[in-house]
Amino acid sequence: MSGETIILVHGLWMNGVDMTLLARRLEKAGYETVQFSYPSMGSTPRENASRLDSFAANIEAPVIHFVGHSLGGIVIRHLFFDYPHRKPGRVVTLGTPHRPSYSAHNLSSYTLGRLMLGQSVVDGLLGNIPPWSGVHDLGSIAGTMEFGLGQIFNGLPSPNDGTVTVEETRLPNMKDHTTVHASHFGLLLSPASAALCHNFLRDGLFGTV
Repeated sequence: MSGETIILVHGLWMNGVDMTLLARRLEKAGYETVQFSYPSMGSTPRENASRLDSFAANIEAPVIHFVGHSLGGIVIRHLFFDYPHRKPGRVVTLGTPHRPSYSAHNLSSYTLGRLMLGQSVVDGLLGNIPPWSGVHDLGSIAGTMEFGLGQIFNGLPSPNDGTVTVEETRLPNMKDHTTVHASHFGLLLSPASAALCHNFLRDGLFGTV
């Protein structure tokens, strides 16, 4: 869409390359896309939100949307809480645990798991995420393909995407919620996810695809 830019925010252990296919699909729908990369283990979500605020300040588009995968959605929530005076735009989260993560809780019970999670658990994957005001529209997409290490080792409650349960993807004041039959990582590869993102960024509702 002319004058509309989407900032893509990746999840834990990633660097943004994982969101390339989703970016290309959104570009075909008419948006400009840019990728925000951040130290997902080395800094807290709040610290990374500060970096994201500086990153977004350099984008001249009059409308800036955000699409976050997993932990990226938590970083976006900190951004809008700590820096609420934002340009017009909507937010879509894919597979984001907006509530304390069952998988992260189990993983953090092991020394190696705590090292793997790093600072992502501080006001993040283990909870204590700032509330969503609802001033900007937020739509949450959950996966329902129960395939992933989280499901294998943690016995996640159903339905889930192998890492995050569908229930964890809900939050107060969200504008809309939907599911896609995809795994946690597969949400980034799914054509349906991209189409639903486009619907929500355009209309404020997911609709059907």
